[in-house]
Amino acid sequence: MHKYDCIFFDRDGTVNYDPGYISSIKEFKFFEYTINAFSLFKSISNKFIIITNQSGVGRGLIKECDLIEINNHIMNECAKHKIPLIKIYYCSDHPDYASNDRKPNPGMFLKASEEFNLDLSNCLMVGDSIYDIQPANKLGMDSMMVLTGNGKDHYGKLIKKDMPNYCTENILTGARLLAG
Repeated sequence: MHKYDCIFFDRDGTVNYDPGYISSIKEFKFFEYTINAFSLFKSISNKFIIITNQSGVGRGLIKECDLIEINNHIMNECAKHKIPLIKIYYCSDHPDYASNDRKPNPGMFLKASEEFNLDLSNCLMVGDSIYDIQPANKLGMDSMMVLTGNGKDHYGKLIKKDMPNYCTENILTGARLLAG
């Protein structure tokens, strides 16, 4: 079994339901299997980081204070279940005015690498979008596409250079695949 320095997760559509622009804690809901999946992933890494684009803030659809409240809820739930989520990075840029932090750009990954002294070539990115897989591949990370959220639609549009190392139904089946 391969051990990773860190596992990065996308948020919406990967670890939680994605109804579109989650603007309050009341709208946030983990998939029913997320905590179980995280528990299995712990056998292959003791560091998790969520990397998420949250353009709803830049579009004026989500207040940043509400996004922070959602992130705190995620961190607290993970702590309660002894899940090693060490940070949530988010990019609130509007897509028309994207910085290097907005996926598929590598900015958030590079910040995490620097802050936590991570060897990105020994990390895994799990997400439901081509925009999750592209930066992972560019940075030499392993990648896993889940078919929840945007996954089914995006998987059909991947070209050879963007193919993930793994493709699986959801994060629970992905955790079972890698954790054995």
